Amino acid sequence: MSYTIIDSHTHVYPDKIALKAAKSIGQFYDIDMRMNGSISGLLQVMEEEGVSKSLICSAALTADRVPAINNFIAATVEAHPDKFFGLMTLHPDMEDPKAEVERAMEMGLRGVKLHPDMQKFALDDPICHKMYAACENVCPMLLHTGDKRFRYSNPDMIPRVLDRFPGLTLICAHMGGYSEWDAAARCLVDTNVYVDCSSTFFAVEKEKVLELFDLYGEDRILFGSDYPMWHVGDEIKTLLSLGLSDTALKKIFSENILRILP
Repeated sequence: MSYTIIDSHTHVYPDKIALKAAKSIGQFYDIDMRMNGSISGLLQVMEEEGVSKSLICSAALTADRVPAINNFIAATVEAHPDKFFGLMTLHPDMEDPKAEVERAMEMGLRGVKLHPDMQKFALDDPICHKMYAACENVCPMLLHTGDKRFRYSNPDMIPRVLDRFPGLTLICAHMGGYSEWDAAARCLVDTNVYVDCSSTFFAVEKEKVLELFDLYGEDRILFGSDYPMWHVGDEIKTLLSLGLSDTALKKIFSENILRILP
């Protein structure tokens, strides 16, 4: 059976810095990057592997870089509207994240991507409250969540965030906790967060992946490759090898993300 496939977690960069940015991410995670992070590279693998659309994003390491990155993502979506959805970035040091959310959504962006470990802020730090308030009941937020090397993105902070901002729609990347999958499940299973399966298959055995899928349920899981870290074709093959039902695969590959995006 064929499926409509939407890659709900990809990163792209301007051509002149794409390779450098991809290498920098590889160094951060001590992983050999499969691809260069360029727009053309993503379009090529999408065509080769039958991916209908990709959700693209990039995180701003400083507040002053936010507008330029959002302009780039919006321009990329505008140039390829049949291929891309876009997420804006924010930074907790911004004075008025609400205004930037409104501006970016007027440009066609659909939500927010944050990477606390690279942006160096804790998810439950009060400095984040303005960002959460700007997105609550407005647009979803895709959060890098979990990394045993850092405290910034620890999944145990997510329930506290949701207690204060119950109207947030959160997507916790990497099955809720990169390199902390069991701890993430304990914190997140009883919340209403979504998770994506990006950067998980390379490190987690099939039995554990199935356990995590069962815990979160097919209505809360999104497919994502984390391009340029992994090749989407390999991620698709792994997902298809899990023996999930056609109904579950339809939801994970596309239906769930289409329900979330405003």
